[in-house]
Amino acid sequence: MTDRADGRPDRELLAAHVAGDRDAFAELFARHRDRLWAVALRTMGNPEDAADGLQDALVAAYRRAGTFRGDAAVSTWLHRVVVNACVDRLRAASVRRTTALADDHDAPLPAAAADASDPALAAERSDQRRLVLAALGELPADQRAALVLVDMEGMPVLEAAAVLDVPLGTLKSRCSRGRARLAVLLRDAGVLDPVPPVAAEGNQQPLPPVPSADPPARAPPG
Repeated sequence: MTDRADGRPDRELLAAHVAGDRDAFAELFARHRDRLWAVALRTMGNPEDAADGLQDALVAAYRRAGTFRGDAAVSTWLHRVVVNACVDRLRAASVRRTTALADDHDAPLPAAAADASDPALAAERSDQRRLVLAALGELPADQRAALVLVDMEGMPVLEAAAVLDVPLGTLKSRCSRGRARLAVLLRDAGVLDPVPPVAAEGNQQPLPPVPSADPPARAPPG
């Protein structure tokens, strides 16, 4: 049974898994489960597809742990595997479906909006979240992944570039193009205010909050 108090660093756990430790990978996954799930959910757009993408990633990470080069943090490598698995699924599905939108009916509202005394405000914020996810689903997979990591997960651009395994300039370009397109979509949806006649360059409205949901109750491969 996995020891949840295992104090070994991530790199030691990964190395132990490669060496045959049956509990090491489960401990490693438990440490990073919430953030990996949040990335999968926001990249895929709904809990069902996110669960499938995360499961694909876990199987890949479990089987390919021996290929870890050690040139980045283990957490960065795990995020890369999750993003790649999700983007692969999005690309494979793009020819046969419109990107699914998240309902997130059971996701908690952000603290600032969780006012039970004002159900109208709560409904407005819930609708806003769905519109943001819908707009995000209209972006190319590469731009969506970049915005999820940088704007929604708050990951530094250098780390996000490492996760996506792209040069820093490429990451910044994807974010810039994604933000520009997302702003148009959100203005069309009424989430963002119209652009004023004279606007300062780079004065972008922040993206509304996008909810997470509880991670799926799936065990890591074993």
